[in-house]
Amino acid sequence: MPELIPFDEIAHLFTDFEHTAWRLETQRGYASDRESAKWQRWKAGVDVAREPPDPWRANVAQQVARGKRYERVRLVDDPPTEGQRFLLASGLGNVAAGEDIRNLYRAEAERIGLPGFDFWLFDSRTVVKFVIDSEGVTLGVHVLEDAPSVVQACQVRDLAWHYAVPTREFQAQVPSAR
Repeated sequence: MPELIPFDEIAHLFTDFEHTAWRLETQRGYASDRESAKWQRWKAGVDVAREPPDPWRANVAQQVARGKRYERVRLVDDPPTEGQRFLLASGLGNVAAGEDIRNLYRAEAERIGLPGFDFWLFDSRTVVKFVIDSEGVTLGVHVLEDAPSVVQACQVRDLAWHYAVPTREFQAQVPSAR
């Protein structure tokens, strides 16, 4: 396994990719979300999907305008955890910026054999595998470009995408009560 590096060291990939940036999100919650001001606004009842573009959404919109694709599949428990409810609520803002976010119940993900770790796949060439502790804190990432890792990530992407449900459709099926 390659060296564990800070997430910030791969930030350039979110603008440098040529065609696609694809993510699998498997966690029940992320510390970075719980520590954000957006989380506090959401907890106070604010519709965080309708907020002005933040740097993430602005970059997504810029990259999509250049013909690139941002896509992700989020695993969701039944019932959703608090962290997953936050992601469902805030995800609509990302969708409005141009990101195609789909959701898949965890039981279905386990049934079809998806892995239990998060990763980004850039241009079907570079895998950024997260190392996340039990509290949802990202400890760093491994950057993988070897053929077996990339092929496996592409297969996971294709499998997850086949079964996942677009965010708006998924939200219509999931109660959003806090």
